[in-house]
Amino acid sequence: MLHAAQRGIFSPVVAQQRCLHKANVRQPVMMNRPLRATRSDKVVEDTDADVHLIAKVSKYVDSQLQATVGANTEQGRVPIEPVQTPLRSRVQASIGRVSKGLLERDTEVRLLLLASLCGEHLLLLGPPGTAKSELSRRLNGLVGGKYFERLLTRFSVPEELFGPLSMRGLENDEYVRQIDGYLPTAEVAFIDEIFKANSAILNALLTLLNERLFDNGSARLEAPLLTLVGASNELPESEELDALYDRFLLRRHVSRVTNANVHQLARLASGRGMTLDAEDEAKKAAAAAGEGLSLQDFKDSAKAAYEAVDVPDAVIDLLVELRNWLQDKCEPPVIVSDRRLMKAVQLLQVVAYGDGRTEVNEYDCLLLEHVFGNRTDDAMKVRSRVLELISSDPGAQQTELVLLGTFGRAARLIAAASEGKDTSELAAAATEARSLVELLSGRHAELCAVLEAPQGGYPDLRNSVWQAPASAQAAAQSLGPQMTENRKKVEELLREALILSACLSRAAEDSSKMPGGLLEKLLPKRAKQYQKGISGQPAAA
Repeated sequence: MLHAAQRGIFSPVVAQQRCLHKANVRQPVMMNRPLRATRSDKVVEDTDADVHLIAKVSKYVDSQLQATVGANTEQGRVPIEPVQTPLRSRVQASIGRVSKGLLERDTEVRLLLLASLCGEHLLLLGPPGTAKSELSRRLNGLVGGKYFERLLTRFSVPEELFGPLSMRGLENDEYVRQIDGYLPTAEVAFIDEIFKANSAILNALLTLLNERLFDNGSARLEAPLLTLVGASNELPESEELDALYDRFLLRRHVSRVTNANVHQLARLASGRGMTLDAEDEAKKAAAAAGEGLSLQDFKDSAKAAYEAVDVPDAVIDLLVELRNWLQDKCEPPVIVSDRRLMKAVQLLQVVAYGDGRTEVNEYDCLLLEHVFGNRTDDAMKVRSRVLELISSDPGAQQTELVLLGTFGRAARLIAAASEGKDTSELAAAATEARSLVELLSGRHAELCAVLEAPQGGYPDLRNSVWQAPASAQAAAQSLGPQMTENRKKVEELLREALILSACLSRAAEDSSKMPGGLLEKLLPKRAKQYQKGISGQPAAA
């Protein structure tokens, strides 16, 4: 499983940079000495011995690189099975049961269950006849609690949602409602055309959704509501509905069944359906006829997830970068409130917990396309940006800078040793180079585990119960080119680190085995970069 290191944030990098800083402090004057291979007033000709040594080092390095790449590739092809916790098994069984007989609703079913486990609400936007109400009814069949359903119009009154006024209460000068069987006592609710709610309904509805409280006369009652599924054909246009819109943490646009599956839809309607590989073998026989989620699961999972699941720094960095990009660089800007950001983090913890993990990974953040954004097309903006952030590798640039600093130090030490000067730091420099090799080899192994895994790679993405297969496949295809390029870059850096390690080890063993200037010939690109860097530094006082 890849965590913080997946985006290239390696703890050994800090140690390497500190070592580089120490080396620069110890030798401030030598920092401004040009490297022998790049001086313009002196031409260093290759001798036969140099050519032979270059060939020998290159052959050794290439064999080491080939062995490392081969071992990492083979290890990456070993199947990675997810941890099958009891909760994960129940989630899988519930997905199979709720989605049975539905076409192109895999994502909606997963979001419905996720919202319920989080204790949040789901908004389904789309035209009539797209199974929005059917999904909520199936959820209630799974939960087995009290269910409430209403269709709102512009003329709807509070009594339709919260119950009629009590006549006996009015006789006693009490303004109370008979709430039994209405929204304040429901555990699962579905409200169609929810944005038709008027101001008389809105205040009580907002309090009930956010705080799970209902004011009945002078008494404030706790509502047992697990989740409310709201449906609408369009986004709210009035500003007074913005607060209601914000109460829905998860939002999903539901489309009609695509033309490719209309024939299958008609067959299902006739009772002769169940093709498409017998509708994926009846959703894998309703997830192997396992036990589904219970009412207690929905009540307890969120709290358990907050206590058991960690959110690594890599995920926090991704969230911060995503929010800043949406607000500062996206056009038009997408504002993510502090409350929505905090709830998004908690949702990701529930995602990992339901998946049988103790840590959120970056692929979980793909679900944020259903959390951030105010307009329908914002979902694709969020998804595209998350994919970019996952495939980016800022650690590679950090590592390249460390390698350049290690190269400069190695070139100076080898040159000094070849002139008979102090060689005491060669062993320490060789150890640093070996650490860099280990760092890059580990990063290469992680990328191989992503790219070479069976069934198209990306095991953390494909093994998640919350990612619909089609969505996971599309994400894998988007990530593939850049992740492959990342691996190629790491292999190039690894070869250079192996050259540094080999040269420093030879010099530390016997300085006569490593003539000055040879490292620059083996790594001419780094020699030019380093020379350019030190020539731009101000002269020492």
